[in-house]
This record gives sequence, C-alpha cells and structure tokens, in this order.
Amino acid sequence: MDVSFLGGPSPQRGVGVVAPFDFALDRELWRWVPDEVSLHVTRTPFVPVEVSLDLARLVSEHETLGEAVRTLTAIAPEVVAYACTSGSFVGGMMGERAMCEAMSRAGAVPAITTSGALLEALVELDVRRVALVTPYTVSVTQSLEAYVAQAGVTISGCAFMGLTRHIWKVPYREVVDMARQAVRDDADALFISCTNLPTYDVIPQLEAELRIPVISANQVTMWAALRRLGTRAVGPYQALINPAARSGPAAPGADPGPVLPEEEQQQEGWT
Repeated sequence: MDVSFLGGPSPQRGVGVVAPFDFALDRELWRWVPDEVSLHVTRTPFVPVEVSLDLARLVSEHETLGEAVRTLTAIAPEVVAYACTSGSFVGGMMGERAMCEAMSRAGAVPAITTSGALLEALVELDVRRVALVTPYTVSVTQSLEAYVAQAGVTISGCAFMGLTRHIWKVPYREVVDMARQAVRDDADALFISCTNLPTYDVIPQLEAELRIPVISANQVTMWAALRRLGTRAVGPYQALINPAARSGPAAPGADPGPVLPEEEQQQEGWT
C-alpha cells in the first residue's frame, strides 16, 4: 500500500518536563496533553534521600535544573516545566521565580514550575481560601502552607499522609479520604499536592461531591505549560480546564460531571 501521500507524521509541539529522579507518573501527565503536543521528560540525578525538605532543596538546585533543561535543548521544546511541588515551593515565592529564571537561561525558553502553576490556578479560579491535601510529612506540609500564605491565600483546612517514599503507590481511596478530611464548608477550592500522587481520575468525582474546584499538582503543571503554548489541557469535567464544570457564582448551573454509582465506586477502590 502506498502511503507516501500522507506526508506524516503531523507536526508536534514540545513541552520539556524536568522531574525528580523518583517521579513515576509519566502516564498521568500525558492524560492532560492534546494529540498535537509531545512531552519530553528528563529527570534529576539520583540522591539517596527520602522525601523531605532536604530532598526538595537538593532536586531544585539551580545547577541541577539547568543541566536537566540543557539535556532537552536538542529537541527544542517551546516551554519547560519543573514538575515537582515541594522542590518549587521550598524556597518560597522568590525561590520559585529564581528557579524559572535559571531554567529559562539554560534553555532559552519560557519556564514554569508546579508551585508557580498552583498560584496561577488559584488566581484563575479566584480562590481566597484553599484546603490542602499532601502525602508529605508535617514539616514539608508546613512549608507548602507557608508558600500559599505568602501568596495571600488562606489555608482553610489541611490533611497530610506523612509519607517519605513510594508516594506513587497511594490508591485513589486514600486520596479521597484525605480530601474529605481537609475540606470544610468555607473552602473555595481543594489542592492535592505532589506530582508523584495519582489524581487524574479523582478530580471530577471530588468536584461533584465537594462542590468546589479540585486541582492537583500534575494538573496545574500541564495546564500552565500548555497555556504557554496557547493551547488547552485535556480534562473532561475538571473545573480548572473546563469553565463549564465550575460551580458557584462564576458558572451558575454548571454540570459537575457524572457521579459513579456506588457499586462502580467500590470497583474503582473509592469506598
């Protein structure tokens, strides 16, 4: 069969992703990406340290980030994203901006971080009070609280898991349980932290139950990176990505998305 007339493959736009050495959710990132965009993922060098503030500082050193970005320059991504929440909030807002500048210098392209994308998302959704869920220890969680507070957003509630390893193995059921603990009546939104914590499938279900926008580390990272390209992330029934899914005054009568029957929730490991 002659396929020469096809002339493909179709042109691809690239997003470079710098992730910590233990990042295990490449497939989840791709779920937010439209067909015309490719992700080019690289990782920081291994260090024998468990998830902690020390690790957050080690994987976010400017030299480390710069070298990671330089490994991507040959394939010319249009934007580079540092997909690590703790690594990008550990130095506060000034530290996050300095990371973006270091990555931009190394790759001569716009750069974002997960924590910077979080603040963008909070502005997009007009959030003044946010509930937090983290898989971290108390000290790392407190650092996130301080970062969000520095941006002028009030923490309305918080739940954390105290984990120092294997975060990508946390089942959806535990994420949902922690969300229910963290959210109180006065929360404008819920943020689920850590790019190594699976969240894609729980977002629409939690939004339907809690009646507030639910955003996660991987979601905001992809949303912000794709925004720099002038395109949109893919996320049916996710309020950040689909304004029609937003509830409250900004979107009266919005459809929060389908709710699975109880037996299907049990099959999915939710209850």
